[in-house]
Order: sequence, then structure tokens, then C-alpha cells
Amino acid sequence: MGKQYKVLSKRDIEFIKKQRLFFISSCSNHEVNLSPRGYESIYIADESTLYMIDYLGSGNRTARDISEDGEITLMFTAFEGKPKILRCFCKGVCIQKSEDTFKEISSFFTEDMLAIRHIFKFNIYAIESSCGMGVPLMQYQQDRDEVKEYALDMAKKGKFNSYHDEHKVPPNLHTL
Repeated sequence: MGKQYKVLSKRDIEFIKKQRLFFISSCSNHEVNLSPRGYESIYIADESTLYMIDYLGSGNRTARDISEDGEITLMFTAFEGKPKILRCFCKGVCIQKSEDTFKEISSFFTEDMLAIRHIFKFNIYAIESSCGMGVPLMQYQQDRDEVKEYALDMAKKGKFNSYHDEHKVPPNLHTL
């Protein structure tokens, strides 16, 4: 039976840290965007705040939806061990490389920040957990490095695609 509550518990935080794959969905006045994510791209600041690094290269729909005051859902699913699904319902802010806080927040991550488009800050307003017993067991093999290599190559060539740059949206249109 699923439960809904306001902030992450210590057990939720430990569960998130163990997951090698998670999903992010976003929506504003456009189609719903849903993407799988991996790597060490999530940082848990506290029981209601998460940060996520975003690599260069994709269509950048999450940034679009955040800039339009859209909704974000992060879903963590156990593919190994005890079954569980954890959803974090959030509002977001895009932190651009040009902002003073970018350098401080980027220190939370071990990734090469040259390949990072921006950092998302997610403010959680609800958590939902459910059993996850219908999710198959799967075995992790390894991370793929292609997106990191591609993003780093794009950055070195000066091909930076920030939603805010392309659409002239002020970087912190929506602050939380």
C-alpha cells in the first residue's frame, strides 16, 4: 500500500543513494517529458532539497518546464534487493554557470563541470512510496560514458545549449 508524506526520511535518503538509475519527468504547458538518468547526478542537501547536474546535449525540456513553473517528479525504483518505488514531487530552479551559487553547489559533485549545462535545484513538496513488487529484478553491469564524453566534447568546442540562452529566459525566473 502506498504512503504519501512531506519530507524524505533517513531510510528514503539511503534508498536514493543506492540507486544507479532513476527517472525524471517534467511538465508545463507542453507534452510530459520523461527521461532515465544515471551516474552520481543527484545530491541530497536535506530532507526536502535535491540537486541534479544536467549534461549538455539533449533538448533540455526539464529546463523549459522549470522556467514555465512546471512540475517535476523524480522516481527511484529498486531493481535489486527489496522492492520499493519512491517518487519525489517537486518544483525546480535552474542554476546557471554564470550564477554565484553554481560554483558552491557544483562542489557537491565529482563530475567535470565543463560538461554540465546547469544544475537543477528541486524543492520537494510531497513524497510517495509504494511496494514496487511488480518491478523486475535486474542486474547492474556498468555506467555508460558516452553522454559524459559527448557533453565534454561539445563544451570544449563551445557548443553550449542552455534553454535560457536559446529562449532569453532570466536564469532565476522562479525562485523557491
